Amino acid sequence: MLAAGALAIAAPAGASELAPHHMNAHAAGHRSVAASGNNLAYGGGNVVTAPKIFIVYWGNQWGSGSTVTNDPSGEAALQQSFFSHAYGSGDTWSNSQTQYCQGVSAGTTQCGSSGTHVGHPSANPVGGTWLDSSSKAPSKPGTSAIAAEAKKAATHFGVSGDNVQIIVDLAHGVSPSGFKTQWCAWHDHTTASNGADLPYTNMPYITDAGAGCGASFVAPSGGVNGATEGITIVGGHEYAETLTDPAPSSGWVDSSGAETGDKCAWISSGQGASSIVSLNGANFAVQSLWSNNFGGGAGNCVVSYTSASSQH
Repeated sequence: MLAAGALAIAAPAGASELAPHHMNAHAAGHRSVAASGNNLAYGGGNVVTAPKIFIVYWGNQWGSGSTVTNDPSGEAALQQSFFSHAYGSGDTWSNSQTQYCQGVSAGTTQCGSSGTHVGHPSANPVGGTWLDSSSKAPSKPGTSAIAAEAKKAATHFGVSGDNVQIIVDLAHGVSPSGFKTQWCAWHDHTTASNGADLPYTNMPYITDAGAGCGASFVAPSGGVNGATEGITIVGGHEYAETLTDPAPSSGWVDSSGAETGDKCAWISSGQGASSIVSLNGANFAVQSLWSNNFGGGAGNCVVSYTSASSQH
């Protein structure tokens, strides 16, 4: 979970990340240094071996029929573009998470060639989008309502299991308790209608939080709009954590329970600083992700990864 506040405040089962306006550059950099030597360890659960993303725009606040029309910041298009470019050799950002695996002993910190590793999509991982305009979403939806919408979306798409990530997008003005003040987004899992596990992300309308959830956190460059940087910073955070810990916290977490995104949140300078990266020719703002095998196993935050010997 990407949280807002002086401390990470846990959402249901997911992990949270601090908002940038509560941290100065020195504090953010110190978090990265302090995290070194405290690598992620395998908890015995599943990871995502064949990632597929499905997005539901919850509520007629987004528009009517099947078309999103109420989206003042253009979040739907940017989010879809971001994830649809996160694949293959043109994505060296999320590729760092392929070092983690399942099917090894609990407590493992280095998979090497053992186990079944986190998958890296070879093509666009977005499997579908859906505007659920059947009714108005609550103005302050609770956890159970968000989980129910994720389950409804899974039924609509006909999907389930740990390789699926349902992203529940909330419209402009919809504000769950804690959004903007305690967290920016979070991920969790529920049970699909067929009884299978179902990872999902609660994704509020990020630009409603402004700088509290990443607006202009990275100096705008490469055609990236500073006002909307948080959409991909926050969305990427939750995506990476779902890859490595789809059923929190049974996957990969450190000794304090922090996930791969938590350990590298809101770093503004030095190793692991949030950056503008190119994904298959399109530029996006992202945060770094934790790499256990950085520095020969010392671990640290990286924004690019082609192999254990080529990452930064």
